[in-house]
Amino acid sequence: MQQRPASPASESDARERSTTEYLDGAVIPTGFDVPVEPLRRAAHYTGDPGCIGEARTFAGRFVDQLRTEWCAVIDDRIVNEVMLVVSELVTNADRHSNGPYILELEGTDASVTVCVYDSSDALPLRFPRDPERVGCHGLEIVHALAAEVSAERVPVGKRVRAVVPFGVSSRLGDRLSG
Repeated sequence: MQQRPASPASESDARERSTTEYLDGAVIPTGFDVPVEPLRRAAHYTGDPGCIGEARTFAGRFVDQLRTEWCAVIDDRIVNEVMLVVSELVTNADRHSNGPYILELEGTDASVTVCVYDSSDALPLRFPRDPERVGCHGLEIVHALAAEVSAERVPVGKRVRAVVPFGVSSRLGDRLSG
């Protein structure tokens, strides 16, 4: 018994169904595997020594994965900016909360959003620029690097969120002096 060749329409339909089913609907079935959902990862930290370094390592792996899965063009300067934002927000959570904290990263080919949740409901303070002040420059730095920064109370404490765009130099010096 010989099978009849499938019509082009049915082959195309089968290929589209197969791609969508295989990839669980996470890509547009065009043959290019373009992600339609942002890449999201989260890590929980206890505040023990070494957590800030672990958070930076986690963020570095996230950016590498974003480059691979999203084909995001992220130069080293932007990677350093993402790492600095992660360091500042995680350090603030570590210093100003009495409990564990969560780092959430969400990325596309255009930006990385860094969110840090901690158990303190006190919103962070952004101090006026003062080059002679020792310390308390963390949020000033985050505001200089990120396109958007927000802080809000949530049921577990607070969430601080910063969006770091790609392809746009932050010009940190200009933002801090301007």
